[in-house]
Amino acid sequence: MSASLPFAHVPHPAPTAAAVRAEVLANPGFGTRFTDHMVSIDWSEDKGWHDAQVLPYGPIPLDPAASVLHYAQEIFEGLKAYRHPDGSMALFRPDANARRFNASARRLAMPELPEDLFVEAIRQLVRADKDWFPTVEGGSLYLRPFMIATEAFLGVRPAKQYKFLVIASPAGNYFKSGAPAVSIWVSDYTRAAPGGTGAAKCGGNYAASLVPTAEAFAQGHDQVLFLDAAEHKWIEELGGMNLFFVFADGSLITPPLTGTILPGITRDSLLTLAREEGLTVREERYSLDQWRADAASGQLVEVFACGTAAVVTPVGKVADRNGDFTIGSGGPGQLTGKLKARLTAIQRGEAPDSHGWVSVLD
Repeated sequence: MSASLPFAHVPHPAPTAAAVRAEVLANPGFGTRFTDHMVSIDWSEDKGWHDAQVLPYGPIPLDPAASVLHYAQEIFEGLKAYRHPDGSMALFRPDANARRFNASARRLAMPELPEDLFVEAIRQLVRADKDWFPTVEGGSLYLRPFMIATEAFLGVRPAKQYKFLVIASPAGNYFKSGAPAVSIWVSDYTRAAPGGTGAAKCGGNYAASLVPTAEAFAQGHDQVLFLDAAEHKWIEELGGMNLFFVFADGSLITPPLTGTILPGITRDSLLTLAREEGLTVREERYSLDQWRADAASGQLVEVFACGTAAVVTPVGKVADRNGDFTIGSGGPGQLTGKLKARLTAIQRGEAPDSHGWVSVLD
C-alpha cells in the first residue's frame, strides 16, 4: 500500500472564524492551539492500511480497553511546514521523519507505514490548513504525526489494530523565557539504557522525563540534561534535543548514536552543514567532568542544543548539585549563530538547497 491510497475529505462544519484565527496566529506560542483539520488512517491485521481521511479536528473514539492505554504502544514524530518568500509552503526532510517513524514502529512492535503515505498524509493536512501559518517572525506550522494501538484487549502482545493521525499547530518561540542562551540542569535521573527505547520516539520516554524536567524548572533552569545509565558520566541529550560542543580550534563534538539517543534530523542536518564549513566534526563520547574542565580552561567556547521545535539553541550555563559553570560568555556563540542561520535559510527557502532537503507543496 502506498500514497495511492485515496484520501476522503470531510468538510469542517464550523471552521474557526478568520478573526479568531488571526488573533491566534499573532501570538501562537507552542503546542497550545490546533488547526481545523487532522488526518486519520487505520490499520488492521486483515486489511492493512485503509480508510485515509482529512477530517475535522476533534476527539478520537477509543475503547477503554484499547491497548495504547494499558501497554503504551504509541509513537510520534515532529516536523514543520515553512512559508517560502514566494508564498509557497514547504516541508523539511519529511522522508527522514518517515524513516525514523518506521524505526520507532519496529521497536514498539507496530506496523510500518509506507514512507510515501506518511509524507502524503502530512502534505494533505498542510494543504487543508495552509491559512493557519503564523504571522509572527520565525513562525511555522508544527506537525505531529503519531500512531496508537486501538485494539480493545487486555493481554501483553502486539495489538492487531492501529490508528495513524496527523495534527497541526501554529508555532512561535519554543522557549518561553526568550533568553539568548538557555540554562540546563544535570539530572540524577536516567533517560534511557542500552537495549531500551532511547532511539525510538515513543511517549514513554517523554513521560519518564517529566519529573526531572520539573526539577530543572524548580531549580530555575530551562532544560534538563541526561547522562548515560551505565556510568552516569557521559553526556547523552537534553529532554528533547541533541547537543553539540564547539572548541577553540574550530572542531565540534556531538555524542554518538549508540541506541540510547534519539537520532535527531536537525542533528544530522547540522553535521552536514558543519562539515561543509570545513569544520572537524567528531561523533564521540564526552563526559560532564571534561565539559566542566574545558569550559574553565576556555578550550570549549560554545555549546548548542538542536531539535525540530527549538531548531538551534545556545547553551550558556550548566548546573548540578555540585555547582554550576558558564560556557564562554554565557551567551550565543558565533558558530552557533552561523549554523542556525544557514539551516533556517534553507528551511525557509531563503538559500539554495543543494541536498534535496526541501519539499515544496504543489
